[in-house]
Amino acid sequence: MSGSIYGTLFRVSTWGESHGAGLGVVVDGCPAGLSLIEEDIQRYLDRRKPGQNRFATPRKEDDVVEILSGVFEGRTTGTPISMLVYNKSQRSKDYSEIASYYRPGHADYTYDKKYGFRDYRGGGRSSGRETIGRVASGAVACKLLKELGIEITTYSRKIGGIEISDSNFDKEEIFRNPVCMPDAQAAEQVEKLLEEKLKEHDSVGGVIECRISGLPSGIGEPVFEKLSANLGKAVLSIGAIKGFEVGDGFASADAFGSENNDSFYYEKDGTIKKCSNHGGGIYGGISDGSEIVFRAAVKPTPSIAKLQNTINQSGENIEISIKGRHDPIIVPRAVVVVESMAALTLADMLLINMSAKLDGIVKFYSK
Repeated sequence: MSGSIYGTLFRVSTWGESHGAGLGVVVDGCPAGLSLIEEDIQRYLDRRKPGQNRFATPRKEDDVVEILSGVFEGRTTGTPISMLVYNKSQRSKDYSEIASYYRPGHADYTYDKKYGFRDYRGGGRSSGRETIGRVASGAVACKLLKELGIEITTYSRKIGGIEISDSNFDKEEIFRNPVCMPDAQAAEQVEKLLEEKLKEHDSVGGVIECRISGLPSGIGEPVFEKLSANLGKAVLSIGAIKGFEVGDGFASADAFGSENNDSFYYEKDGTIKKCSNHGGGIYGGISDGSEIVFRAAVKPTPSIAKLQNTINQSGENIEISIKGRHDPIIVPRAVVVVESMAALTLADMLLINMSAKLDGIVKFYSK
């Protein structure tokens, strides 16, 4: 299988399956000297691990990370960083029934058509557990970004049609409720909705919003490697994501130019600012120095106990009710995955940008 490597200079290669021995990632290109210990990685993995509340899969996994290489005495050495998380709670027998049919909303059919074979135990590489490698490497990228004063804030913007109010925005609230919303009132409404859908054996989707502050202007290549394009590719590579937009996104199609344009002005100290941020901090595929804002649409969990129609490999139309341990909603656990993919993209593009100007190269190598 190709396609498990992401990045140019800050490069990651993920591996492993949902019901295999474990999952992991190799990070290549991280500069030497970055402070890094396993607890730094674990904090991010704990945000996506299963079994944390009644709205997540009951599969119990500690998802404890081990750093196997690339770190010595709490600092990165500049060599590849290899990280591993063992699977401890596989129940493959829960999936034996689905070996002969294709689950609606899953990659079962397409994997069979592409490879002529598939790991039906939880979906193999198409499982949500594949994101462990993304999050572990994203944690490393976030540590690098922090050294540059860049901060990423990611949260559930909307779930099941219930959207947060910006007037109620509380960053700390993201970590207080099980749905990762920065609005306590909206979170309470969502929890009630999820309780209803659990009883109905159904699932719910939503929208994740990501805000990036501290990113300097000039990041992004102006044609095929635009910052917006690379963020889109990174986020859309997550299995559950079905849509992506920057700034006002699709709402821009309903606006007039006079409404959608972001006007510039000078502050008294000579710094350049904008009156608005409809463009989401990116113009011509390059960061403009203001806050980067993007959103990702997350589909409802496809594995539901509700009766559904599908086909089996014997050419029959059948009805199924999917058994096993599944999330009634993916959105809250996907928040840190979106954040990680954004961090990986930024780390890579920041390193690439170091060679954009001759004076920067001369300054670096001047004795």
